[in-house]
Amino acid sequence: MQIGTSPSTINPYTQSGVTLTETDKADFKEKVKSGEISAKALSQAYLVQFSQTVETYSAGNLEAQSAPFDLNKIKDILKSIDYNAIGYTGKAISDMTPDEAKALVSEDGYFGITQTSARLSDFVLNGGGDNVDKLKAGREGIINGFNEAEKMWGGKLPDISYQTLDKALAKIDEKITALGGSILDTTA
Repeated sequence: MQIGTSPSTINPYTQSGVTLTETDKADFKEKVKSGEISAKALSQAYLVQFSQTVETYSAGNLEAQSAPFDLNKIKDILKSIDYNAIGYTGKAISDMTPDEAKALVSEDGYFGITQTSARLSDFVLNGGGDNVDKLKAGREGIINGFNEAEKMWGGKLPDISYQTLDKALAKIDEKITALGGSILDTTA
């Protein structure tokens, strides 16, 4: 699934290269029918998978956004990012001049705050629809992806990444609130 693609043609619950045989499908259906796998367990599995998918794409976007700021770290980060998976098809960052790299993370740039936060929040909003639990799982996935980007970076990310995170979460939080949900965890 690619962040830069049309959400109407994407199934967030599929993984490329993962297929079930007809026997596996039949076994799974039988377990659901017999009650061995409950609807609740299945729903929870989908929420976890959705959260993990969002985490992966969030980490990729935030790592790419941060890459132009530290030339010593850029080589390792550039090797680990799947740019096609996050929808970037422009000039390779490693081949850019400093001015081109700055333009990429500028306000109007592909990895600027506006475009990156929109890709992250739209991914969650399109995948979660009006389901508050899915939206919360996607929100959690973005935060986990951000934490992964920090680990890869080796500490605090550039300020642009924190501003991007805040803007993406605000858009998701607005939708959750509009649906009558709360982003506060009251189960503790």
